Amino acid sequence: MNVDDVDSITVLGAGNMGHGIAEVAALAGYDVVLRDIEDEFVQQGYDKIEWSLNKLAEKDRLSQEDADAALARVSTAVDLGEAVADADVVIEAVPEKMAIKKEVYTELEEHAPDHAVFATNTSSLSITDLSEVTERPERFCGMHFFNPPVRMDLVEVISGAHTDDETLDLVEDLAESMGKTPVRVRKDSPGFIVNRILVPLMNEAAWIVHAGDATMAEVDSTTKYDMGLPMGSFELADYVGIDVGFHVLEYMHEVLGDAYEPCPLLSEKVEAGDLGQKTGQGFYDYEDGEGAEVPHDEGSEAVKNRLLGVMANEVAGLVENDVADPAAIDRAVKLGGRFPDGPAKMADSAGIPTLVDALDDLHDETGEARYEAVAYLRGLAQSGEGFYGDEGSSDGMPAFDAISVDVREGVGHITLDRPHRLNTISTDLIEELSTAIDLFDDDDDVRAVLLTGAGERAFSAGADVTSIAASGPDALTGTELSRTGQQTFGKLEASDMPVVAAIDGFCLGGGMELTMCADLRIATKRSEFGQPEHNLGLVPGWGGTVRLQRIVGTGRAKEIIFTADRYDAETMADYGFVNELFESENFETEAFEYAKQFAQGPPVAQRLTKRAMHSAWEDSDAGLEVESQAFGLVFTTTDLMEGVAAFTSDRDPEFTGE
Repeated sequence: MNVDDVDSITVLGAGNMGHGIAEVAALAGYDVVLRDIEDEFVQQGYDKIEWSLNKLAEKDRLSQEDADAALARVSTAVDLGEAVADADVVIEAVPEKMAIKKEVYTELEEHAPDHAVFATNTSSLSITDLSEVTERPERFCGMHFFNPPVRMDLVEVISGAHTDDETLDLVEDLAESMGKTPVRVRKDSPGFIVNRILVPLMNEAAWIVHAGDATMAEVDSTTKYDMGLPMGSFELADYVGIDVGFHVLEYMHEVLGDAYEPCPLLSEKVEAGDLGQKTGQGFYDYEDGEGAEVPHDEGSEAVKNRLLGVMANEVAGLVENDVADPAAIDRAVKLGGRFPDGPAKMADSAGIPTLVDALDDLHDETGEARYEAVAYLRGLAQSGEGFYGDEGSSDGMPAFDAISVDVREGVGHITLDRPHRLNTISTDLIEELSTAIDLFDDDDDVRAVLLTGAGERAFSAGADVTSIAASGPDALTGTELSRTGQQTFGKLEASDMPVVAAIDGFCLGGGMELTMCADLRIATKRSEFGQPEHNLGLVPGWGGTVRLQRIVGTGRAKEIIFTADRYDAETMADYGFVNELFESENFETEAFEYAKQFAQGPPVAQRLTKRAMHSAWEDSDAGLEVESQAFGLVFTTTDLMEGVAAFTSDRDPEFTGE
């Protein structure tokens, strides 16, 4: 069976994950049966799907017609036989208890069609053990969605010991058809990828505080700001639910041994019922206190190396045991954990020898198994290589991480490639963008530049505020950051080639400032624009105060910046910021074709035209002088003769830039 043969999907369990998965499947066009053990539970799940779909329509993420159509594809059932009678795929999302899941699969096997594939949404339990309850272990795998399924892109597709390749291929294709990014987990291993990284990280943070080696504020400050993670370790535990991570850790401890012994701080919180935000009290107080207020300036290099060392050890263990390779691990953790960089990349940046030394010192001091470096990590330290070695890209381009780059039919295409962070702009991205622009300027095959954002939600939601805030309130650092962004973005403005920004989704703050350096901006009708800096007490720092008024006029620019409001694409087209609007469907193809038309234009004339127009910004007389000189210069070009010849012959010109 392949994905084209899948028409009907049954989701077992109507809780938060179950109804979310059912909604995702219905949005992808599948007929969905949502099943739970009581009418009340099923109805609650269905009502939440209806509420979520209407919210998506209110926010213009889809039309009301599409929302209604998706809801119409969802039916409900309590009787298991009725629920799975026509199922091609059954996705199980019942409570995370092995005994409960095994009981469900024993009964499911009695009723499901022979051809149906079973997929469990477990976050850590053994796929192999669950599959052996059924009579189809080769057609059984893990399909781990992340919460909330409608918003989170990652799906871990996990192989059990008996799963065949056809099943894994089917489930990966199914995830892609739902608009998700599947990452294959090649072996059944507790915690799979994301939880195998995040849960030991949470546990180690707790051990650091339990041992008195640092305060909770110091650990969270290090995690959130020095390491650039979206939340502090304790803040994240409260957000997810301390009990959730603790139970995963218990299972890992049971299966993998003493290296995963839960810290008493965690067990004490669970026993007391202080589980985090959902109970109003966890490591932080959400009822009477201020919640998670993480200081930005209490980070510790020792804490950072300790946490990075533990993460690196987990990555090495996964690679050593052929669970996944470093690229898959990084992709999964960036998508599932919202990390700015993957843990393998972070370890490489910190230096594997440094991290192994930190682990060795801790192991010598404590004797604890969790600090024993695995052989693969120690081998990397001894060789002086990182997880990625000295890899470059196969096409001769540098190995970019925050962007992706390709050249096709004269168009140099730069994609902001941080969809897990809404393509927010980090200092690393700025550096890579600068390199890519220089490469394009030196490449005779590139005649136009196209800028896009990866994913379906954002061109760029602005600066990566979390990582930038790590520098603290230092005027010199802030000034230098502003100048670096201005200079890099300015390379696009100064480029001799036409530059097109193709905007789909959020285009905010620094992301919008980047598009101001393009010669032309096109956008989908669902896109949103804005300069929210004043809401943060900031000013636009990457050219917005200068460039925006050149495009829309001083009055409109002040309105956009001072209000810090969001503006829809149609309004921005009326203001003259957007040149052309498109529907979301096929936008990627249409954007490329839009840019390609300029790649086929006369390079010399385009270059000189840009120079003349830019000169006129400050001095109209200077602009006119540049224009007249440019007009005279093009009279000497082969391109002019080709243009005249093509015009008289009624054909398209083929400009060469000569």
